[in-house]
Order: sequence, then C-alpha cells, then structure tokens
Amino acid sequence: MALSLAIRGSDHFVKASYPVRAGVYSEVETDSCILHFNLNQEIIRAQGKGDGWPHPQEWLQRTIGNDWVYYSTGGYAGVFEATGEYYLPNLPYRTNNILGGNPLQIAPVAALLETWHQRLCEIAAHHSGNAAEDAFLQAARRNGPTRLEQRAQELFAIIGGRPSVLPPDTRHVDYRVVPLTVHRGCLYKCSFCRVKNKAAPSPLSAADIDRQIDRLACFFGDDLANHNSLFLGEHDALLADPELLCYAIEQAQRRLGLTSSNLAGSNVFLFGSVGSLRRAPRRLFDELERLPGRVYLNIGLESFDQATLDQLGKPLTSAEVGEAFATMLEINARFSSIEVTANLVIDDRLNEDHHQSLITLIRDRVGKTTSKGAIYLSPLSFGNPSRARLFSFYHLKRLSRLPLYLYTIQRL
Repeated sequence: MALSLAIRGSDHFVKASYPVRAGVYSEVETDSCILHFNLNQEIIRAQGKGDGWPHPQEWLQRTIGNDWVYYSTGGYAGVFEATGEYYLPNLPYRTNNILGGNPLQIAPVAALLETWHQRLCEIAAHHSGNAAEDAFLQAARRNGPTRLEQRAQELFAIIGGRPSVLPPDTRHVDYRVVPLTVHRGCLYKCSFCRVKNKAAPSPLSAADIDRQIDRLACFFGDDLANHNSLFLGEHDALLADPELLCYAIEQAQRRLGLTSSNLAGSNVFLFGSVGSLRRAPRRLFDELERLPGRVYLNIGLESFDQATLDQLGKPLTSAEVGEAFATMLEINARFSSIEVTANLVIDDRLNEDHHQSLITLIRDRVGKTTSKGAIYLSPLSFGNPSRARLFSFYHLKRLSRLPLYLYTIQRL
C-alpha cells in the first residue's frame, strides 16, 4: 500500500484525453485499486487496477450529492464532438443516456463501489506510519457510505432541497460547484420537463442568503480550498432581484474564498428563462461584468417553432424565443466575462418545422461562426439511445455557427 497526502494537482480544469486531477487531494493505492480523498478526508474518486477494470484511464467519481458517476472515454473523439469533454459521465439514474452503455453494472466496477470502504478499514487497521498518515486514515475510515449520505442530506437541507439539474456549462469545472439558492421554482412549469419541481416562483431575502453562506462555509470546511465556482439555484435564478443576485455572488465569493482557492479564477453558473432574460435590466450585466471571474447563464429556449412550443407546453411565442436568442447573441458580443448559452430540444418524433426552425436559429440568425454561446440539445426521451438522434445531431453540428453539444443532464 502507498499513501500520499496533500498531492497538488492542476490549478485549473484541463480538457485532455488523459486524466488530469485538479486541486489538492490524498491518494491511497493498493495492488487492486486507487482511492482519492478530498481535504475533508472524504472519498471523491476510485479506480480499479488489473485486467478486469474496463479501461486504465476510466474511473469512478463521487459527487457532493453522493452519487457515484463512471467517467468513460467513449472513444475520445466521438465524446468530445458530442459533449465538449473528453470523458463521458455515466450516471446512476435515468437521464438522457444519449451515447448508450451502463458501465456501473460491470462486475469489477460494482464490486469496487461495494467494497472500497471495507478495503480502507483494513488498511487503516494494519497501517503503521507517522502521525499524519494514521490521522488521515482514521478520519477517512469514519467517512463511510452512511456518513457520506448523511453529509449529502445536510447539504440539501442548507440550500432547501436537492437541485435536480445543474447548468450544462458546469461541465467546464467537472460539475464541482458550491450551490447557493437565490430564487425558488421556475417560471413556466413546461409539461415536457422532467427536472422541474412544484415550487411556485419565490425570491429569497439577503438574510436567507447570508444564513446559507454561513452554513455552507461550515459544511465544506477545509475542502472549500478546492472550489472556485458557484451555482446559483434553483431553476431560474435570473428571476431574482438584480441587486440581490449581485449581493449573493459578492458575498459568496468573499466569505467562501472562491476567488482565492487552489484553483485559478472563479466562475458563477445559473439558469434563466426567456421571460427572466427579457425583463433583466441591462445594468445587471454591467454589474456582472464588473465582478471577478466568469458568469455562465443558461437559457431554456427549447424551440423556435410555435407548434412545437405548444406541444411542449411552453407558454411562449416563437417571436419571444427569437428575441431572447438575439439578446443572447448581443450579450455575448458585448461582454467578455459573461457567456449566455441556450438549450433546445431534439427528438426524432418532433415535426420537420421544428428541425428547420432550429437550423434557422443556429445558422441563419448568427452572423458569423463564433466559439462563444454554446447550444445544448436535449432529447425528450431519457435513457433511450438512438442512432437517428445522433445522426441528426451531427448534421446540425455541421451547419451550426455556434458551438453545439448534447446536454448531459446531471444533478448535484
């Protein structure tokens, strides 16, 4: 067994076809597995060794919400073209499993999930090292599966519930975000949506935000040093009062140390809607540009075809969607540290007018090819890989003047 404490990884998230670990972590390696732990001595990654493991560059990763996710290569090039990342998160729950496969059910992967803590306890019982190593192993041993699930529930209690979906742009930081709720619910409650909650749109106060930040600082503890990104929840944080929104970002960055972590820079991620984008004053974006780091705002457009909007139960007109898309392009051109991205649906069951209107948006309404303002395409049916859907995606990608990816719907 080899034990390495406080390994300093990369200071930023690298897009590469080989594993690059960001932040500071500790590693336990045996002849059969490698285990990684954060600065709170909680397991964050696990990888098997030997011929039985599916691929030497694939691994299991545990989220702050205590989900285990398997990161697969998927052939690298195809995954990168489809998602913008070299590794595909394979999730333990029903979502849009666009590229297929279920590696979490492979015997060696399932066995490691089942036995990692037992192996760690055996190591802790027999290890004789220095005081720092012994203290680490005992602390890591106490953070077993039951305790980790309790910790996840503590986090959800702090922010008022589990976020059912993260903005797709959080892929840039490997979904490693500190969640802070600034506005509950969403505006439209579209009938097609699988991730909405039943809460009516309601704002939170500055006092509510202050209480969350204080409790989040205690919850994350030492591992705050490995976080530089904030997720403002829930489904339409742009509905929040502009002053409150800026207050939440400034207070979280300062009091949680997000701008002075082990990772370079800082980021803010949030959802918005066509309605909240249309009503947002332009001074808000001036203020967001002034704040440290980058801001990623993701807007649900869904379709530029009126019949499809009606079919989806989205109470908008195609003209309103077109106006929001134009605003997105305008903001992206004007501000250097703000990026607005958008979601649109795809499905082989939707009519041809939807398909053509999508081309109109991503090609005809964009003046020139740009690397800013990604479009994320989400299928209507979950867990049902389709060759026809992938063929349609690659056809659209060739036509698009904006970066075009498939939406991996991942929760916190």
